[in-house]
Amino acid sequence: MGKASKSTRKFASSGQLKKTIQSRKKHQQIQKKIQGRRGAKGKGKETSDPNAAEDISEDEEETEEHVPAKQAKGVKSVDAFLGADFMDDEDSDEDENVPEEGSDEDNEDDDDMSDNQSFASIDDLEDEGETHMLELSKLAEKDPDFYKYLQENDRELLDFDATPVQPGDDEDDEEEEEEEEDAEMEDDKLPILTKEILRSWQKALLEHRSLKALRKLLIAFRTAAHMNEEDVVHLWSIDSSTVYNKLITTALKYTPVVLNHHIPYKTQSNGKFKAPTQSAKQKTIQKLILSYFNNIIHLLSQLTDTEILQLAITESANILPYVITSRKLIKLYLKKCLELWSTGEDSVRIAAFLAIRRLASSTDGAIMDVVLKNTYLELVRSSKSTTAHKLPSINLMKNSASEIFCLDHSAAYQHAFGYIRQLAIHLRNSMKVKTKEAYKQVYNWQYVHSVDFWALVLARACDTQNDGESELKALIYPLVQVSLGAIKYVRLFCRGRIPKQSQLRFTSYRLISNSRSFPFHLHIVRSLLHLIRHTRVYIPLSPYLLPILTSTLTSTGKPKSSTLRPLDFNTSIRAPAQYLKTRIYAEGIIEETTFILAEWLASPAVQGSVAFPEIIVPIIVVLRKTLKSGKGKAKIALGKEVGTIKLLIERIEESSRWVEQRRKGILFAPGKITEVEQWEADINVEEAPLGKYVKVQRKAREKRKTLEDKARKGEDEILDD
Repeated sequence: MGKASKSTRKFASSGQLKKTIQSRKKHQQIQKKIQGRRGAKGKGKETSDPNAAEDISEDEEETEEHVPAKQAKGVKSVDAFLGADFMDDEDSDEDENVPEEGSDEDNEDDDDMSDNQSFASIDDLEDEGETHMLELSKLAEKDPDFYKYLQENDRELLDFDATPVQPGDDEDDEEEEEEEEDAEMEDDKLPILTKEILRSWQKALLEHRSLKALRKLLIAFRTAAHMNEEDVVHLWSIDSSTVYNKLITTALKYTPVVLNHHIPYKTQSNGKFKAPTQSAKQKTIQKLILSYFNNIIHLLSQLTDTEILQLAITESANILPYVITSRKLIKLYLKKCLELWSTGEDSVRIAAFLAIRRLASSTDGAIMDVVLKNTYLELVRSSKSTTAHKLPSINLMKNSASEIFCLDHSAAYQHAFGYIRQLAIHLRNSMKVKTKEAYKQVYNWQYVHSVDFWALVLARACDTQNDGESELKALIYPLVQVSLGAIKYVRLFCRGRIPKQSQLRFTSYRLISNSRSFPFHLHIVRSLLHLIRHTRVYIPLSPYLLPILTSTLTSTGKPKSSTLRPLDFNTSIRAPAQYLKTRIYAEGIIEETTFILAEWLASPAVQGSVAFPEIIVPIIVVLRKTLKSGKGKAKIALGKEVGTIKLLIERIEESSRWVEQRRKGILFAPGKITEVEQWEADINVEEAPLGKYVKVQRKAREKRKTLEDKARKGEDEILDD
């Protein structure tokens, strides 16, 4: 939205433009009368004579608005621009008791004209006179009778002279130079925005909810949003940072209050909001609201102060009900919020997430689909790499995005189904192509975070504490199949053997794989473990954990000593080559795998099962057999880790006896599913010996993690072994 051209300003100041518009209105009234007469004389001629219909349609196009094609697509017409009636009618109705801020009526008219210039793109009117003359000449050829009628009754319209707007003479050139000098003088003499002016606007907004004061405030806000841009018309001069911040804060906080007073919107019981009902007042100020919201989006890219940026995001969310019908602005706003949600500071991230959630609370299902799709894609783009410093922000994004997906389960089902299916397609294609590049489509951070994200979504949606059954529960099985299939595929690929799809699905393997892929396996297992804890769905994870323990303890070679720091399994999906066959890596693998195995056994789906004593039998057999094996030298070197496994075996056996003690009084058979589920629901797994063991281990790991975070930040902390 730039300045109007010099010829346009010259034509407007000459008085010919308003005169021309009045002539056009008169012309339109005459044309309507003629059309009425034609319709009354011959009702069937329009359908029988195609040429006549063409002439009438062309006449309508020519006489409806004598403006260029670009003008017809503009936001505001020339009539509204010159009439300055953008807000006058509303102000006169709603703010009769508001004192006028300007003492001179002419000054107010000038302000109104400038206000409309700042909120509407004025098309180039330089060749408007020529266009009008050309249209009149065409009219003489197409409809000579009507042209003759105009000669007799409206000679003024035919005598339209376009020469005042066409520069060509030396006098016109001199006048243009004078106008340029006047324009430069006007730019140098822009009024300075002061605190007193802001206070007067605030008073009018608070006491009278004045729309005129709101318009002036938003005009100044537009100047602040486009502060350093030369192609924008500035109506105020802001020379103080204090006034600038006060202006931004006032506009952001006061605008939702005034709009809610004049155009209230409804909020449903489920938290969703509806756009305000169409009314004359709403139509009058709609362009003002859209322009203000567009300026906010532009301002979000300019702000550097965290507090003001957070305020802008928070207050802009309150304007969403009024702009929800503008899909273009909504997409721009969502894009900017997602950018801040993925790259900003924590406070800005949270504010951006709340704004996105507010947008998703619209009753428009199409907007909900756009929000879900773009939120997931932004999450995937932001998770290409994972470091110790980036992991907290990725976890924040996954947790907040899962909350948005759980707002509407029926809408989220379509997206979740499609994206989980996409993970399965990646896995299938990797197995078919059998190349290293295809293998990397599965063995990467984006795949791991995607599996974890959908596990979070399904765990939140299908939590046993929720009332009713979620529509997303049907997606648990395909997600589990994709996750376990990825573990099998990566494990066998690292061994140099790419399985067929049929083998991967139906055949059990002796899973002794390359230890470099163990971190990837543990990430997928953690995601499934989170899903188990919240949904009480039994997922057999022991076949994917026990091979890691057995392969590490039964290694024929003795682990090498190393000065490497312990590997962070939270930020690694592939162990570096220098960690292979080292003691530090073997200790970390056994510690991490043992703890995850203990958490799985202590989960409600396993520990709370009436069949727990039977479930643990193969696990105990494999662990005891591994500890008794004397072939591996690694077992001798890893004495501390062997002791940890022995302690876990003891707690598992104690928990087995604990369950057996409680099921002695059972009188129902295994076929009575209702009674079985009721008995399992009454079991408190935290009271079991294994549950207490896991609780102590979890606290110790959290304490150690806190110390590691402090040490990473440079604080003086000593890490105990």
